[in-house]
Amino acid sequence: MAIRKLANGRWQVDLRLSPDKRVRKQFKTRLEAARFEQFLLSRSESSKEWLGNSDKRRLSDLVNVWFNVHGSSLRDGLRRKSKLDLITAALGDPAAQKLTAGDFAAYRLKRLQSGITAKTLNNELGYLRAVYNELRALSELDYENPLAFLKPLQQQERSLSWLTHDQIVELLQSITERCDNPHVYLITVVCLSTGSRWSEAENLTAKALRSNTVTFEGTKSGKVRSVPITSELKNQLLSHWSQYGKFTSSLSSFRRALARTTIELPRGQASHVLRHSFASHFMQNGGNILTLQKILGHSSLTMTLRYSHLAPEHLTDAVLLNPLAVRAKNGQQAP
Repeated sequence: MAIRKLANGRWQVDLRLSPDKRVRKQFKTRLEAARFEQFLLSRSESSKEWLGNSDKRRLSDLVNVWFNVHGSSLRDGLRRKSKLDLITAALGDPAAQKLTAGDFAAYRLKRLQSGITAKTLNNELGYLRAVYNELRALSELDYENPLAFLKPLQQQERSLSWLTHDQIVELLQSITERCDNPHVYLITVVCLSTGSRWSEAENLTAKALRSNTVTFEGTKSGKVRSVPITSELKNQLLSHWSQYGKFTSSLSSFRRALARTTIELPRGQASHVLRHSFASHFMQNGGNILTLQKILGHSSLTMTLRYSHLAPEHLTDAVLLNPLAVRAKNGQQAP
């Protein structure tokens, strides 16, 4: 029998690979022993990798392998690789197989105490997990993901900020009256008219316009989506591109224009407030939640449902169906 339990409680693999080659090795669990046996039987020529006290590669080595075999094909592969390099350096570039969930948890705590948000730290955990998972799937690793059971940090849900009609007017006035970038106004109008992200609107070109429809490519989800616009906005865009050329990087100018207004927003919701404003006004004006999902390009309706509480019927129900209103309807006085 190749695997047997010893008197000391450990599990031993005893396997003869050839007449002159026999391998014996002990493990803490039967699962580890079974994995080793399978490894020997499928890759007997490489059994020395195990016998040499396991995988010696550092975490940085794994990140490089991940990028070469998978990450380089991702749209955000270079950005993610740079993030992984920073994480690896902060962890001290440990032996990849010896990294533990406790090691990452300690690193995460220090980052949290320094003011890094839970969302950022959960992203970092996801990036590192993906390295181990992808390499294991590609048979580049033969051990379990050490971060597989580490739970993400719980995040405090934040209310989505959106602009009122008066705030939209104030913002557009700030842009038109004093702005150092000719593209900011129209990019802002596109975001407010279509619910697009700033980067999606900024990357638009004339070929994205067909009839009175604008088509967004290279989106966050990787999917192409089309949204109707007015003839007036279409003509504005064509005229602008004819005069100034295609849009260029304009986010910094937008932020300066926003800073000149009285509008106060939570951290990280500068240009994204335009997308939230489109969705919020869409629902307040009686829009359909499924239509909104398609316009915004959400892969899950759960994301879109964040705006459902702004629907007119929802607001009316809050007035008519609260307990005091029901008492009054039944002729009962409020206590």
